[in-house]
Amino acid sequence: MTELATYNKPGAAADSIEEPMDLVLLSLKEKVFVKCRFGRELRGKLVAYDEHLNLMLSDVEEKITTSDIDPLTQQETIKVQKKNHSLIFLRGDLVIAISPTPQTA
Repeated sequence: MTELATYNKPGAAADSIEEPMDLVLLSLKEKVFVKCRFGRELRGKLVAYDEHLNLMLSDVEEKITTSDIDPLTQQETIKVQKKNHSLIFLRGDLVIAISPTPQTA
């Protein structure tokens, strides 16, 4: 069993990116944007993660986008659902992309 990362990488500079997971490490305790499979998007504070990209996020805003096509008219209907969560655990196999949220001036 692996532990979730909540520490700084030993021997690395505080702001260096030497490998892809360093970007995630530098985003620890910061707001991130996570694009997931099945039309889900999450924005929240990255609390912890592991090498499988399992994530724990707090203060999460979730957006779920679904679409349906009417078989008779072939017209597409897009539905957006929004939810808020205080804490969420996200399995790494659902993650497509993770990005730091841009800082506003």
